[in-house]
Amino acid sequence: MKWFKKGASEKPSTLEEMIKDLKQSIDFVAYENKASDQPYRLIYFASLVDSEQLHRDILPVIKECKSKSLEDLKGILPIENIEISSELSVIQERLLEGYLAIQLSRGQKVLLVNISLRKSRDLSAPEIEFSVMGPKEGLVEDLHTNMNLIRRRIPHPRLRMKEITVGTISKTKVVVAFIEGVASEQNINTVMQRLEDLDFDIISDSSFIGQMLEDNSLSVFPQMIDTERTDRITGHMNFGAFAILTEGSSNALIGPINFGQLLVSFEDYYLGWNIASFFRVVRMIAILASIIATPLYVAVLTYHYELFPSKLLATLISSRSDIPFSPVIEVFFLEVTIDLLREAGARMPTKVGQTLGIVGGIVIGTAAVEASLTSNILLILVALSALASFTTPVYRMTNTIRFLRYPLIVFAQFLGLIGVALFGLFILTHMIRLTSFGNPYLAPLYPPRVKDWYDSFFRLPYVMQKNRFQFFRGKQTKRFEDKKKRQKHHLDFDEQ
Repeated sequence: MKWFKKGASEKPSTLEEMIKDLKQSIDFVAYENKASDQPYRLIYFASLVDSEQLHRDILPVIKECKSKSLEDLKGILPIENIEISSELSVIQERLLEGYLAIQLSRGQKVLLVNISLRKSRDLSAPEIEFSVMGPKEGLVEDLHTNMNLIRRRIPHPRLRMKEITVGTISKTKVVVAFIEGVASEQNINTVMQRLEDLDFDIISDSSFIGQMLEDNSLSVFPQMIDTERTDRITGHMNFGAFAILTEGSSNALIGPINFGQLLVSFEDYYLGWNIASFFRVVRMIAILASIIATPLYVAVLTYHYELFPSKLLATLISSRSDIPFSPVIEVFFLEVTIDLLREAGARMPTKVGQTLGIVGGIVIGTAAVEASLTSNILLILVALSALASFTTPVYRMTNTIRFLRYPLIVFAQFLGLIGVALFGLFILTHMIRLTSFGNPYLAPLYPPRVKDWYDSFFRLPYVMQKNRFQFFRGKQTKRFEDKKKRQKHHLDFDEQ
């Protein structure tokens, strides 16, 4: 593919040629002052530098400086990130990062001063992963702000952040954050190697990177978690995962993961262990029902209607007596309608989208039943399936559930319950073979790791979670040492 190949470009051989080339952009400035006692030239992109800092901290110092040495000027400028370079590739790269190039004499040697302009929106609550309990702090599009949010939550010297630039045109900065010793060294080396091997032109968002780093890009199952919550990022890093932050993206990627972590809401950790475990079981049942409810409707009505109780079968027959379509056409009609409403609502402003979803669902559903296009029983099933799919705490997993439903309906139409079972076996086999950065996707179920079950299908109390997951294969497996035995504090009525 052409997109993955580095295109040959004519590189300038001198600084003057580079300036002549960059002047074709309207925001490029090459200002030369020959009138003062100290002639100088300023080279920068006006759209990238902080003009207030330029006029406040740079220009007065240059005018007062009597020396023609860049080293002397470097010593008196009140800026931290300053370097002297004569390499054209470095100069051009720094200019595109928001540096100011100062030239005091002819030649290619310039002083590069970092006065880049940084603008970012204020912190806000996560919009997709909203929770009733827990912190309401989401990532923003500024990389340094996101790094600050993580560093404040993990003020530990072992928190490492490695930076790499990806994208042959976008030059997007990417940071891999992890806790040394807790995260597996093999996983860190793997993700750094894959990032270095990335060869793409423009990286607009972290989702680009996620799709390119996954072990199996053809799978519909997400092999990394997209999240906008800082508490989820730091929580997984404490387990042994790493996080990938991308400049310009308000989402981070977490890896490696297993399938069970896609069904865990981080709000579970703010609830009591028994309540959280109950919600996890409810969520798993809801997800399973969301996938198989309508395919089972098609399979049973087409091939196995004797499975219905006689009273329910009579009700079902009476509700479908005026419907001219087969069950599979009826199901596809409603499923596509629900997905159309969901897609339309997602692309509209919040209030309009909510109104469209409610009004559209009620009006279209009622009209479809009255027009004998579908039965009211199927309408209830589809509505419950759509509702159950939203219990998934990870948005990408919600899309996977929506996608899986359609081929399963086709299998149910042609083979009945046998088709549903065959498709289930196919998905199970695929998940057994699937890995996330070389780690088994179905762990701790397969391969069985009983010690990791304490925080998978259910969650045990924190005092029983002394060890980290074996899944991450980190060196520091202990979360805390149980040296102090808990002592029972006697209450007044116990002592009496």
